[in-house]
Amino acid sequence: MIELKRVTKSFKIGQTYSQVLSPLDLTIEEGSFMTIMGPSGSGKSTLMNIIGCLDKPTTGAYLLDGQNIGAMSERQLAKIRNEQIGFVFQQFHLLPKLSAWKNVELPLVYAGMDKRERYVRAHKALAKVGLLDWADYVPASLSGGQKQRVAIARALVNEPTIILADEPTGALDTKTSVTIMELLQSLNESGTTIAIITHEPEVAEWTNRTVFVRDGQIQEVPAS
Repeated sequence: MIELKRVTKSFKIGQTYSQVLSPLDLTIEEGSFMTIMGPSGSGKSTLMNIIGCLDKPTTGAYLLDGQNIGAMSERQLAKIRNEQIGFVFQQFHLLPKLSAWKNVELPLVYAGMDKRERYVRAHKALAKVGLLDWADYVPASLSGGQKQRVAIARALVNEPTIILADEPTGALDTKTSVTIMELLQSLNESGTTIAIITHEPEVAEWTNRTVFVRDGQIQEVPAS
C-alpha cells in the first residue's frame, strides 16, 4: 500500500524556493487501478516521481508497504525501483540497437540475474503482452503499439507490485490506445497495482479511481 502523509515538494530556483506540491495526503490501496490527472504544471509529474521513488518529499512522509521512503539512501531507492516498481513512458524509451527481448531484459541485467534466467523471463514477459513472435525485432521494425507493449513487458519482467504509466497512450492512435488500456486492465485484474498519469478523460474511464492535481493539491474525483 502507498501512503503519502502531508507531503510537500519544493525546488530551489535561484535564491528562492518554488513549492510544487502543497501538503497533501494520498492513499493507494494494493490492487488499485487509478489515474492521476491535471493540467501542465499542476504537480502531477512531481507526484508520480515521488510515488515511483525517483524523488523524495521535501517534507511529510511517504510509506511504501510500511517502509519510510524519505529515510532511504539512493542505493536503497534504486533497489525498490528495480524490484517493486515498473515504469511505462509515453515515448517508450527503448534502446534502438537492441532487440525487443534485449530491451525487456535490461532490468534483470541491473538486478544481476544470470543470462539464461534473463532470457526465459524476458520471453515470458513478451508472451504476456502478445509479442513473443517479435522478440528478435529491433524497435525500428515495430509499430507504436508494439513498442509500447515491449515497454510494458520491460516494466513487468521483474514482477513488480506497482506499475506507473506516464501518458502510456499519448503517442498512439485511438485503436492502439484501446489495446494498451485493455492490456493494463488485464494486468490489474491479475493483481498489479496500476497508476496512470494522463491528460485524456477517455483513459480515466478505464480505471476505478481518478484523482485530479491542481496547484499542487489533490482533489478526489467522485466515481460515476
